Amino acid sequence: MPPTMSQINDPKIAFAYLRPACVLLTKEPTVTNVETLSEQLKDVHDASLQQLQEYVLFPLRFVLKVPGQKKEKLVQSVAEAVSYVLERTCVQSWDTLRDLFSELCICLCSPTDPGKPADTSEELKSAVLRCMDALLHAAYGDIVFRLYEPVMLPGMGAALSLLLAVGEKDKSRDIQAAALKCLQSLILHCDCTQEHVVPSWDERCSVGGTMASFLPGITSAAARIISGDLRQGHAVTVRAIKVWSRSVGLVMEDSQLQRSKSCNTPSPDLGRIGQLVVQRTPDWVKGTAGKLCVLLKRIISCTSAHQHWRVRMEMVDLADHLLATCGQSLKECVGPLLEALVGAINDEEPRVRERCEVALRDVSQRNQSGTSSKNLTDVLSENLHSLATSLPRLMRTSDDQKKLFVLNVFLGYLKVLGPLVSVVLNSAAHLDRISKALMQVLELDVTDVRIVEERSYTDPIESSSGSHDSHTAHTQRKHFLYFTNEKIFSVLMEICRTLGYYGNIYVLTDHLLDLYRQSSAYRKQAAIVLNELVRGAAGISVAVQAKCLDRGEFQGLSASTEDLKAAVVSIMEEYTSLSNWHLITVSEETDTDRQDQQLLSPFRLQSISSSEIISNTSNSLQVIPSSSASPPTSSSVSTIHQLNSNIWQLCIQLEGVACFAQALLHDFRPLLMTSLYPVLEKAGEETLLVSQAALSTMMDVSKSCGYSSTKELINDNSDYLLNDISVNLQRLGQHPQAPRVLMVMLAHSDCNLLPLVRDIVQDVLMSLDLSYDHSAALFCSVLHALMKALARWFPPSYCRTSKLPSFKTSADQEDFDIRQFLLDYHKQKELAEGIGIEVDETEDLEAPPPLECDDADDAGGPDVKAELPSHLSIAKDVMERCIHLLSDPSLRLRLKVLDVLEVCVYVLSEREDELLPMAHRCWPALLQRLTADDPLAVLRAFRVLCTLGETCGDFLRRRVSKEVLPKLSSSLARQAPISAKAGPVYSHTLAYKLQLAVLQGLGSLCQRLDLGEADLDVVSEACLPYLSCRQPTRLQEACLSVFQHLIQVDPDSFWFTLNEIHCPSSYTPPHPDLQPLQLSGMGRPRDEYSDNVLKLLREEFTSDSQTDNRL
Repeated sequence: MPPTMSQINDPKIAFAYLRPACVLLTKEPTVTNVETLSEQLKDVHDASLQQLQEYVLFPLRFVLKVPGQKKEKLVQSVAEAVSYVLERTCVQSWDTLRDLFSELCICLCSPTDPGKPADTSEELKSAVLRCMDALLHAAYGDIVFRLYEPVMLPGMGAALSLLLAVGEKDKSRDIQAAALKCLQSLILHCDCTQEHVVPSWDERCSVGGTMASFLPGITSAAARIISGDLRQGHAVTVRAIKVWSRSVGLVMEDSQLQRSKSCNTPSPDLGRIGQLVVQRTPDWVKGTAGKLCVLLKRIISCTSAHQHWRVRMEMVDLADHLLATCGQSLKECVGPLLEALVGAINDEEPRVRERCEVALRDVSQRNQSGTSSKNLTDVLSENLHSLATSLPRLMRTSDDQKKLFVLNVFLGYLKVLGPLVSVVLNSAAHLDRISKALMQVLELDVTDVRIVEERSYTDPIESSSGSHDSHTAHTQRKHFLYFTNEKIFSVLMEICRTLGYYGNIYVLTDHLLDLYRQSSAYRKQAAIVLNELVRGAAGISVAVQAKCLDRGEFQGLSASTEDLKAAVVSIMEEYTSLSNWHLITVSEETDTDRQDQQLLSPFRLQSISSSEIISNTSNSLQVIPSSSASPPTSSSVSTIHQLNSNIWQLCIQLEGVACFAQALLHDFRPLLMTSLYPVLEKAGEETLLVSQAALSTMMDVSKSCGYSSTKELINDNSDYLLNDISVNLQRLGQHPQAPRVLMVMLAHSDCNLLPLVRDIVQDVLMSLDLSYDHSAALFCSVLHALMKALARWFPPSYCRTSKLPSFKTSADQEDFDIRQFLLDYHKQKELAEGIGIEVDETEDLEAPPPLECDDADDAGGPDVKAELPSHLSIAKDVMERCIHLLSDPSLRLRLKVLDVLEVCVYVLSEREDELLPMAHRCWPALLQRLTADDPLAVLRAFRVLCTLGETCGDFLRRRVSKEVLPKLSSSLARQAPISAKAGPVYSHTLAYKLQLAVLQGLGSLCQRLDLGEADLDVVSEACLPYLSCRQPTRLQEACLSVFQHLIQVDPDSFWFTLNEIHCPSSYTPPHPDLQPLQLSGMGRPRDEYSDNVLKLLREEFTSDSQTDNRL
């Protein structure tokens, strides 16, 4: 027939058209004949095909009935042809439906073992399953329900077993999904887009009664599929969940079980088949519900945290469907089902969350009538208690994904209960179990030795200018024993905030503070929970559930501002108490501790109040007994774990102060009087983690209280802070942290603080005068911080009489006049020989003296010395003390004093008339540090010398030339052969650091002091060995910097010196009368000095050589 012909509408013509192919297929059952018939069927209209259905299906079914082994391709072609017919027609004959259903099942099963699927090709299985699905959809009217009559139980059981086996064991995902889809059709819950037969009540009851016989097999096999290998794909898992939930919903439906007597009426004529019929009695229902609960828990554990959101969505549908249809019959399953729903409230997929909210809303609405709402609340609270009981075990034994799900379930219960959380927590058992669970889960890992080792060596003045991010970026995150995932920690924190939001803040605070006091094992965890409770009570970072079990209006937050403030005050008092705030955080007693202990011993404590010193002239020492001065016992030596625990406790409590400020905002300002001083104490802590946490807290507090910066925070509260410091400095035995508070204030404030802090500075200086041998080490750090602050607040504007020698290379000279050069040279030579010196002196006498810039404003006024500004007066007083302490026997103290002295010189450089006398006074002690001291002190003293050279200029030229340069030069010359032969480890030695520091500062010092030719020769001779390529790289670089400065002072001399070592090219005289220039470096082969010499000549004298070539 022509392929372009339209479909045949007349049944008679269609019969005549199809008859030859049908007859041929009956005689010769081959693949070709089946395909021929299939092609002709496409030319027949569906209406005509409906009338010819039996006739067309007969040869196809005949092929399947032919005894003997049949080729898979033939069976596949037949199944595809039958599928085509069934998809376009309706099956109106029960016999056709029954026989064809049986024949398709035979095609699926194994010939040798009918109970198992045949080991056939995927194509054949797919075609047969598609045909079976088309058959079940094509069944017309009520004939499909005859499949569920008791007499069909054996056949139905065989079909279900085959489909379940294929769905569970087949290796193809598509085959598994197709088999499960057929199962959905058999339980009358197909989810395709075709029209389906809607059963009546009796028909539904009949189907439910029949499927009850197979419920154990269906649910067990489906559960195995659901919990199977993840590689099977989410589509198979979703289908299996649908089969499980719909089959259970069909059999255990509450409305059916209430009328089960009228539904289950088995005929006595069934014989042995009657034994397969299940009577859904109450005992059967109870036993089945218990077994289903076991399977349900396994399914929930496998799917609730599944990686694909469609599987999690289907679990929500399962829970919603079973709670809606089987709430009474599956009472044991209500808890797990609610757990599955509650766990999906916080799902990362919005569609799952929305579906879950709808399901929970429906659950809440169904439980509004009578006492059901109370029952649901009881179930949720019991589940919450049970979960809290098992939470520590689950957190220890489960993987991260399971832990995250369990915590999401916990959080979901709290959100679903909503305001009823406060009612649940009125139960002492619930409150104790939940709090203990959080204590165990949040246990910190305190075994990391790096925590106690890290020290905050960063200059507080430099670090104070950093942003909030610069502090938080280095804050080490907490390490917990039972989890490492940040998502788990965030969910735990949300649980705490939700408890604070819905719970009674007084009940929770009192209970957790009791745990905080009871055991040190719970102290850190209790503090973490308390911090988040307060934030939650303030509504910070809380996701409020729109639909809770409590249908009434939720009146805002659970705690008012007054309640919050009262809770914060009680927590802050506990945090900042002596036993919980002043914890040991250092692993061993350092020199500082020993010296501070000497200072704070009961017979050496003194008052540093100047008023008391004046009034008690007869006995200036005031003895203050102190319990802290008792000798340490062996039990007081802390382990590393205990020290880490103390560090974390302080950090958590500092974070708590920030949380409280965020909760109260401007209402926290009155609490600053009691909280800011302790925070500043910890900001000056030696332990890095604690100091960073305190600095971060200061920033958070300033932001929450409405201050623009920590500087404004400290300035605005400086009056009572300084009052506390002043009082505490008089009782250092009880308050040894007072100097640290002053240091932090200085580091984070501005010059407005100076008038307020001046009296305290005088007290500190007076204390140094009276007992410098004991208190110097304690207060030197304070003085260093003070001078750093003054240097930052009052940067000096230099006005020096000595000017830097200016040297202009020929690159800056537009023209070079050799005649003028020779005339100047001749004049200088005559002056050197004494010719014309009288004329030069006369000219010098006639020249007006230079005006000093400092005295310019005082011209014409009375000769009265103006009063020094406060900062200069303080710097001068501090420098006076430094001069006396420079010779202290303690190396550590000398190093501190040198640091303070360096900053004093910098601050006083603004007034040269004040600086130069002080420099003269400190020179002898400084010289001793430079020439006869420990290398560490020499290193620090040379840095002070460089600063003096920068500020004092030629005032120090003669002293440096006679007393310092010979020592430094001989030291450099002595160490040069050692460093040239040393290996890479040498760079970590003190000798190397001293060499590097001297080389880095020597060039600028020589240039600033404008040293003479002889001194420059000494320096050059000492530094030349460091131009060797055998020296460490950094020493070579430092030596290059020395020569770069020296070239600025005397370019000609050092050009000649470098060319004597290595001359890269010969110089031709510009005129024949001039003698050729002969240098020692000419023609010399390349050696260890060549590279650095060439680098200096190229960088410093390139333009000069071009000028020489022009000559």
